[in-house]
Amino acid sequence: MTIDDAGELIGGIHTTARETWADLGCGDGTFTLALATSLKRASVIHAMDLDASALRRIPNEYAGTTIVTHTGDFTKPPWPFGRLDGILLANSLHYVRDQQTFIRTCEQEMNHPRRFLIVEYDTDRANTWVPYPISVSRLEHLFGDAGYSSIRLGTRLSIYQRAPIYAALMENS
Repeated sequence: MTIDDAGELIGGIHTTARETWADLGCGDGTFTLALATSLKRASVIHAMDLDASALRRIPNEYAGTTIVTHTGDFTKPPWPFGRLDGILLANSLHYVRDQQTFIRTCEQEMNHPRRFLIVEYDTDRANTWVPYPISVSRLEHLFGDAGYSSIRLGTRLSIYQRAPIYAALMENS
């Protein structure tokens, strides 16, 4: 997926104030950079992944947003950053076994309103690459129980033909 494709998928999120976000499980930063184009200039994104070589491909600045990379396992807080305005989980929440507990843990590092930008495959079938899948309906249930409302941003077919990919913004004020 290109940065433009990712931007189209998550399009619809635009901020009016400088914010601090985390992209957890960011890989080579495709969605990190797409998010950067949606944030107000001088915002900050903390991009975290286990793959240090992938992180080296992410620029320190993109579209006026500062990007700080962190090598580590995002599923094992504490993180080397905090007080976040939002968390992006693009094709990474499906690696978390206990997603409800993980969301609660994330909330402890977030300002109000809490926002999660989720990009996932719309499937409930586990496989080697998606061990703990989270379909749209399951996502809405998981976050709905925690008091979040959902704004669907986009969908597109997966090049892997497993299931469509969706993007949703979950907000809790």
